[in-house]
Amino acid sequence: MPSNVTAICPGTFDPVTVGHLDIITRGAHTFRRVVVGLIEYPTRKQTMFTSAERAAFLREALADYPNVYVDCFNELVVEVARRWEANVILKACGRSPTSSTSSPWPSSIGSWPPTSKLFFMMASPEHSFLSSSGVKEIATFGGSVDDLVPPAVARRFAELFPRKA
Repeated sequence: MPSNVTAICPGTFDPVTVGHLDIITRGAHTFRRVVVGLIEYPTRKQTMFTSAERAAFLREALADYPNVYVDCFNELVVEVARRWEANVILKACGRSPTSSTSSPWPSSIGSWPPTSKLFFMMASPEHSFLSSSGVKEIATFGGSVDDLVPPAVARRFAELFPRKA
């Protein structure tokens, strides 16, 4: 992949996990820039965190990567890609291909320009079954998510769901 490529990594990141960060930071070493496209108001699910919280979590966790940008949007991924002149969609793969929640296919794939590329990066083995919904479930029931999410997210979960001693 040429080093002058801009990739977009779209998602809701509700919340961002260490698995997301693994893909994004590996992408930052592969591409000239990575745009983390944060879907502000997803139509297919209710988010636990506001778009402002999710963007802040991402920006804090990715502060050491000057070639990574967070862009909140409410449009087709292809429109965000055009705005950033991105010609690659960066997505993780590695979870069960039969799971509807792990589908790597963006909903706007039909309008993606044929000259553009989809770049699927294998999830690192230690993150291959990690999901935002699983993290939320663990936290909701009082489990520790400290090793699954960035520190800011872990602190916020501790505020929302204090652990019993």
